Amino acid sequence: MKIICIGRNYAKHIEELQSEKPEDPVIFLKPDSAILAKNQPFFIPPFSNDLHYEVEVLVKINKVGKYIEEKFAHKYYDEIGLGIDFTARDLQNKLKDKGLPWEKCKGFDGSAVIGAFFPKENLGDLSNLEFTLSKNNKIVQEGNTNAMLWKIDELIAYVSQFFTLKKGDVIFTGTPAGVGKVVENDVLVGTIANKEALSVKIK
Repeated sequence: MKIICIGRNYAKHIEELQSEKPEDPVIFLKPDSAILAKNQPFFIPPFSNDLHYEVEVLVKINKVGKYIEEKFAHKYYDEIGLGIDFTARDLQNKLKDKGLPWEKCKGFDGSAVIGAFFPKENLGDLSNLEFTLSKNNKIVQEGNTNAMLWKIDELIAYVSQFFTLKKGDVIFTGTPAGVGKVVENDVLVGTIANKEALSVKIK
């Protein structure tokens, strides 16, 4: 399976990181070794002193597709979920300054939390889907898919121009504003459409 991630898909998050608004979706990949095993804690890696959470809506691809037209994209997924794209922000800033790829700060072991998936028909309007992340019982990120610069079906159409999508692939669709640092013993809980989708303890 592939983990395909979209960067800079929410305007307020672009602003908070003082990044440039892209003309096209920003795409990067995580290896399958980045997936955090279910019910396991997340261990802060030794190479970062500024490890950030980024909660994101996930899409699980259900069949093979290439050059998918946007009007047909809805046929390529049945489930929507929630995840966390853990990011070594200090390392990312160094890489960005040098114009280097992001994989070391985004694709390290355990950096992809994949929570529960739900049938999309149970979630209502996917273009107006609310989701949250709480840290130690306090909401730190609140998002709604209506703020996406590129919606789910647009992303599928765009990504499939470059990568053949296969059954089981997961697309991370970008994070809203509110990203921040985690420290040992923090507990992160994510919800989507008021359903709890993930819980992670930081070690």
